[in-house]
Amino acid sequence: MKKYFLSFCLLLAIGTATAYANTGIGEATRTTDPGVVIDGIRWATRNVDMPGTFAPRPESPGMFYQWNRRRAWATIDEVSDWNTSIPQGEVWERANDPCPQGWRVPTRSEFATLRNRNNINSRWTELNEVNGRIFEDRTSGNTLFLPVTAYRNNNGVPNYASALGLYWSNTPAAGTNAWLLSFDNRSVSVGRSSRALGFSVRCVAE
Repeated sequence: MKKYFLSFCLLLAIGTATAYANTGIGEATRTTDPGVVIDGIRWATRNVDMPGTFAPRPESPGMFYQWNRRRAWATIDEVSDWNTSIPQGEVWERANDPCPQGWRVPTRSEFATLRNRNNINSRWTELNEVNGRIFEDRTSGNTLFLPVTAYRNNNGVPNYASALGLYWSNTPAAGTNAWLLSFDNRSVSVGRSSRALGFSVRCVAE
């Protein structure tokens, strides 16, 4: 995991609002993304970075978010003002959605489609020295890469120990939990976790 986090030393600092275009033919700007259709759902090809922007590359973790909160948190280093209260709400509200215009946080059922083995082939892989899973639409051949992301715990402490991909859905679960997509090198699941944790966000088209 050390190699993974060193590769993101150029992450935008919290509060940065600058948008820029990536170099290379066909690459999108920080606020736009062509998306890719997997089993009928158009997914962004990059994680959310600062609110309203995408990460610069498909293998970048972007920023972490607590459920139903728009505040972005860096994926590395300690923070001093982490909100330890439990986020409330019956859904991830649009006003708090960090996805760029035209995109939103996925639902639990949309994440569940990525586990449909009849339509989707999923495998552990590596992109530019970053581990993750690639999801391939068996019909179209389209592919979607999700990088491992780690997370911040209830106290805002970053956890680098496990090679996990953890992505919020907009769907609440019982008690103080919400649904999320999680994966490692063995499997993919849709489970529940505390809303106060900091996970990555991967958007779907509205």
